[in-house]
Amino acid sequence: MDETTHVNGDAGGNDRGGQPSRAMPDSRRDSADPPAPPDGPPPPPSAARHPDSDDDPPWPCRGVAEYAYCPRLFYYMTVEGVFVPSADTELGARVHRRVDRPSKGMARLRASAADGEGPGAQDQAPSDADEDEDGDDDRPDDADRPRSVRSLTLSSASLGVTGRLDLAEISGSTAIPVEYRKGRPDRRNRDPEPVDEMMADVQPSLPYDGAQPWPTDRVQVGLQVLLLEEAGYHVPHAVLYYAAERLRLEVPADDALRAEARRTLEAARRAARGPRPAPLVNDPRCPRCSLQPVCLPDEVNHQRQCAAATAVPADPPAGDLFARTPPSVPAPPRRAMWPPRDDGIHVVLQREGIRVGVRGQSVRVTDRDGATVRDLPLANIESLAVLGGVQVSTQALTVFADHEIPVAFLSAAGRLVAMMDPLGPTSSAVRSAQVRVLDRASRALELARAVVMAKISNQRTLLMRNHADLPARVASELLLALQGAERAATMNELRGHEGNAASIYFRHFAGMFKPGAIEVAQAFSTHGRARRPPPDPINAVLSFGYAMLANECTAACRLASLEPSLGALHTTRPGRPALALDLMEPFRPLIADSVAISAFNRGELTEGHFLRTAAGCALTDAGRRGFFSAYGRRMETVISHPVFEYRLSYRRMLMLHARLIAAWLLGEVPTLAFLTTR
Repeated sequence: MDETTHVNGDAGGNDRGGQPSRAMPDSRRDSADPPAPPDGPPPPPSAARHPDSDDDPPWPCRGVAEYAYCPRLFYYMTVEGVFVPSADTELGARVHRRVDRPSKGMARLRASAADGEGPGAQDQAPSDADEDEDGDDDRPDDADRPRSVRSLTLSSASLGVTGRLDLAEISGSTAIPVEYRKGRPDRRNRDPEPVDEMMADVQPSLPYDGAQPWPTDRVQVGLQVLLLEEAGYHVPHAVLYYAAERLRLEVPADDALRAEARRTLEAARRAARGPRPAPLVNDPRCPRCSLQPVCLPDEVNHQRQCAAATAVPADPPAGDLFARTPPSVPAPPRRAMWPPRDDGIHVVLQREGIRVGVRGQSVRVTDRDGATVRDLPLANIESLAVLGGVQVSTQALTVFADHEIPVAFLSAAGRLVAMMDPLGPTSSAVRSAQVRVLDRASRALELARAVVMAKISNQRTLLMRNHADLPARVASELLLALQGAERAATMNELRGHEGNAASIYFRHFAGMFKPGAIEVAQAFSTHGRARRPPPDPINAVLSFGYAMLANECTAACRLASLEPSLGALHTTRPGRPALALDLMEPFRPLIADSVAISAFNRGELTEGHFLRTAAGCALTDAGRRGFFSAYGRRMETVISHPVFEYRLSYRRMLMLHARLIAAWLLGEVPTLAFLTTR
């Protein structure tokens, strides 16, 4: 097969925001957890906005209700527009499927309101029973019979909110909002062990006595009550329908409910002005939350606790930046962390004449004769990279953009030519913080120092592990370069230590190849590390590997709302992803260099996989297939994080570190720690 498909784990969800086609089932959730955030994918959120501005659209009621569940979740979803699906949200969307279909009588209801007839007009919406399977109203109007309106949308300029009611039961001037929930009500005051919503189908139903609405649900129906009352209706109570128990729970529309809704709305307004709220600490809601891979609550809190335990100053001297916890200070206690899910398909296509299209919910790859080469499920694709003369239809590009699947266009040599960047939600707070922080020389040096120190440490480890006969002085020289980088007071000094370490590293790089690859190793020893063009097979593989890794890091930066072109160690130039190259530095030895070493040592790449011309040495089609086989395995390799102690693939490590850089730029974590191996 000339196209390569990299599959990480079971096909399913991922950790990317704003991708409504993916579910992220998780069987590891605690049965004592509170229910998940409000069901179903949210209405399309706007960019970060001030709610008091007349130019900004109103907030959805459910977005405000999320504040009652978790202020940080509210900020991510409603202010920054980040949404990650999960099994809970997908199940909630299924429960809402019927009520999300607007009633056919909605047009007449709006027309009556426009004619000034008010909420008591006879020509209101028909009930569900009045409509046949096609949604046609075939019964005469009856002024005395209550009407049920599905998906009724109301807005209030004075409140600054809008709401789409699942169902409104209207009788004359009286309206009762009905909100559907997939789970169970709150019985924490009666039962010390709340029912696990994921086991709703197998656990027996509890008695209805003692059932209470969750705070999130109270706020949402409270705002709906305010909207209906402002529209002229009398609202005696609201109804919450919990589908897991088929329980219709009435909530009195009293002053307490209205006050609670207004308090939450005002608190949400204050939170929206920024900064982003801090994550919850050891809270049972976090492992169940679909935004956990974006929010990183345990990771952020652990970094903060470590900084507090070691009493590191806010702006420490260069030599003290990576001070570790003294032996006399115990590490802060913490619970076991759940790593982000590592699912999804990463597709690389390189055969000349291959065509990519979309058929229904699958991506179809065909050859130049139209024969189907591969059908891939659209919902499971996480990224697509095409090399050379691969054609992607405009229809497929539109679908990929809708599903926020990045498409990278690379040259035959692996150089990133262009990237289709879906216009998904981007945090303006992260982008503005990136500009402010990296504009300060001391802060840019802090980021650059962290990546250089991790890179030198990993280069040293790789040599000590794999070199057949490494001179003892080499490890000492690299250690001195590492210590010099830690003490560097200027960016130029830091770059000098990095260059010195790279020179030492590549001078002994050929010693990591086995006797079966002696010819290519000798060619590399003759030329050293060289590019533009690469003169020998090892240099060609290194250049190709660095190009693919830069593509991965660019995508990771964009998904973390970072601007790839604005970096610290690498200067900004037109078309250069400087920050992606910064992120890439610690992973060069761990991924690209390791791929080159293992591919030649295992015989996956040989001299016959390369074409030597006056323009340099390049991989053949068969050589690229061999490279992608080794590269895919390496990216899927699972390793333990030295700080957080959970296991992630290298591809997920890139995403994790990009999000930690964003957290550092926002001041959520005090220090930077990049992946190093022992």
